[in-house]
Amino acid sequence: MPLAPTVTTLTCFDCGNQQDAHHLTTVCAKCAMPLRVDLDLKPTRPETLIDSRIQSMWRYAAALPITAENAVTLVEGWTPLLEVADNVWVKDESRNPTGSFKSRGMSMAVSAAVALGAGRLVAPSAGNAAGALSAYGAAAGVPVVVAMPADTPRAFIDECNHYGAKVHLVDGTISDAGRFLAENRHPTDFDVSTLKEPYRVEGKKTMGYELYEQFGGELPEVVIYPTGGGTGLVGMWKAWNEMEAMGWIGSERPRLVSVQTAGCAPVVKAFESGAKYTGAWPNPITKAFGLRVPGPIGGFICLQALRETNGTAVAVAEKDMQAQTAALAAATGIDICPEGGAVWAAYLELKQRAWLNPDDRVVVFNTGTGLKYR
Repeated sequence: MPLAPTVTTLTCFDCGNQQDAHHLTTVCAKCAMPLRVDLDLKPTRPETLIDSRIQSMWRYAAALPITAENAVTLVEGWTPLLEVADNVWVKDESRNPTGSFKSRGMSMAVSAAVALGAGRLVAPSAGNAAGALSAYGAAAGVPVVVAMPADTPRAFIDECNHYGAKVHLVDGTISDAGRFLAENRHPTDFDVSTLKEPYRVEGKKTMGYELYEQFGGELPEVVIYPTGGGTGLVGMWKAWNEMEAMGWIGSERPRLVSVQTAGCAPVVKAFESGAKYTGAWPNPITKAFGLRVPGPIGGFICLQALRETNGTAVAVAEKDMQAQTAALAAATGIDICPEGGAVWAAYLELKQRAWLNPDDRVVVFNTGTGLKYR
């Protein structure tokens, strides 16, 4: 059995339709919305589930849909939590093998795709996901094709070429890149786009498990996260729901904050208007390429996570993002990416607004290295 024995089914996040998990599957067959991997996780103690000998996200293999022997891994995850001010920590995902949190999702997605018989892996990307898919595809010995906006910084393109992937540059945004791949689909292609297959979320959820461990068996009061496609936000929310089911925590949750830029803020707009679904953002403009996602398919799941955790959504000005990227890097020595700078700008805004309580423990995410943007 290529999947872990705890995997039960795939359930649509939107309509609730259930599908067989043991076949290559992308989105819901009924409504074309994202699927969730359901796992039968029995009540257990953390020390029983976590294999502390493993210094990667695979320390949580007992809560993941892929067994350790089927993992395609470059030793991703278990990234540091760095205190940068009183009660404020940076979770530094730039330490991952491909320089971003995308390593987690692609390790899991490629592992599942290969285990279930995928012939070729394809995805549109704003940059980091393409590099991660290229690397993990190379590690698995599976061909990779990526499409990226033509104005993607050269370092991201060179990274994909370095790992032997086929790269297509497309005028427009990540949405245009996705359309290009759909129009030029090969019969053996398996699409690992954000939330258009169920397993990238499973890799990203390990960030939620790590926070629990790194806070000594507790969770922080606030988690501030940059949101493009939304898998990181959705993944952590799923992890905490699983922890409650296993008896690790109660109903308390960190208040989740979704951060976007003023030039591309579909989640913020929908949150503020009370909408259930995000709409397409016209003419998206931002240098935080990971946030330039005008129509996230999983936007409605992000909104649900924000509302269920009493969180919020913040759009920061481009100039503030750029200023705080430089300021936080200079103050801490951490290699801050623009998305991380946006998160820091949002933290400062929430602090000024008094949305944060004085005794809140706050985690801000730096989702990747800033070096690729230079």
